Amino acid sequence: MVVHTGVTDRPTCPPRPTPDNPMRQYVSLFVVALLGVVLGGTIFWTADDDTAGPGRAEPRAVPVEAVALERRDLLERVRFSGSLEAATRVNVAPRVTGRLDRLHVDLGDTVEAGDLLAELDDEEFRQELAQTRAELMVAEASVNEARASLEAAERRLRRTRELREQRVASAAELEAAETEVSAEQARLELARAQVTQREAAVRSAEIRLSYTRIRAGRGIDEGGRLVAERLADPGSLIQANTTILTLVDLEPLRGVVFVTERDYGRLQPGQTVSLRTDAHPGETFEGRVARLAPVFREDSRQARVEIEVPNPELRLRPGMFVDARVSAGSRERARAVPTDALLERDGQRGVFLVANGEEGKQARFTPVTVGVRDQGWVEIRDPELDGRVITLGRHLLTDGTPIQVAEDPAEVAEHTP
Repeated sequence: MVVHTGVTDRPTCPPRPTPDNPMRQYVSLFVVALLGVVLGGTIFWTADDDTAGPGRAEPRAVPVEAVALERRDLLERVRFSGSLEAATRVNVAPRVTGRLDRLHVDLGDTVEAGDLLAELDDEEFRQELAQTRAELMVAEASVNEARASLEAAERRLRRTRELREQRVASAAELEAAETEVSAEQARLELARAQVTQREAAVRSAEIRLSYTRIRAGRGIDEGGRLVAERLADPGSLIQANTTILTLVDLEPLRGVVFVTERDYGRLQPGQTVSLRTDAHPGETFEGRVARLAPVFREDSRQARVEIEVPNPELRLRPGMFVDARVSAGSRERARAVPTDALLERDGQRGVFLVANGEEGKQARFTPVTVGVRDQGWVEIRDPELDGRVITLGRHLLTDGTPIQVAEDPAEVAEHTP
């Protein structure tokens, strides 16, 4: 008897899975990846954010360097750039036109008062002098002739008067004799005037001849002057008043600087000036303000200031560039801070002070009024400050920023961008 259990003897196969839509698989993978990124970012930021959680962390203190206010004697110096000039500069030029025959000095030579500097060809001037002397001799001869004629006329007048007394000569003859004497007197006066005229011509010719020998003037001080320029050579035709040599006096020299309106009011004659030049590095030369121009140049809006510079050793020379510093003011025992402590915030000049806050040191911005500046220090005129001011790291600060005052400036520099 065969019993049927309902199970077929055919081998059974697992059902074939129905393939899903490929787009749906991609969307699922994208969602899973996005959730992973969001979860990872949340964990990262939560772990890195010190402010997350119920207790927010305090802002990190900024490392700074601070120094204490000091009482210092300050001397303010206003700095200018300029050049040196010769206090006395003389242009040597002939007074007459002529050909330059000889030069007795050259560039750099020392000249004393009365020294012969140059000579012009004087042949023409000697000929002129000889001619005027000959004309003078002719005029003197005319005087002698006129004097003799006058004496003869006077003798005739005396004889005519005697004859008139004897009633031999007529009144007309006497009158004619008197007229002749007057004419001869006038002729003599004319001859004498011509002599004076010829004497003046001779003197003029002698002076013109002397002008061919050019000498140094009498106004040269002891020690002489130096020939700064030679502007002509022998053989050149030199016109009258054309410069052939330039003489300069090196003691003292004159420093010339130009100042703006802002600095003009801080200068006055007599102020001490310190000068430096590249020709003598590391050395300082002293001078004083001698003169201030009363007007400003319209093109530059600057005024000329002259500084008297003693130069006894003749180490300075005209034309050198100089750096001039004028003592414009001084303060004794002034409250001073380094200039590095100054800065501007919201249009106000001030400093950051080190202040004690509830949770540590803080930076407090304080507006100030400054005064005299001297070699890296500046006077604080107002208000009355005390304590320490921040000199390094101040550009990272605002009012109330927590700070950490470092003893080592390198530590501040390491944390300063």
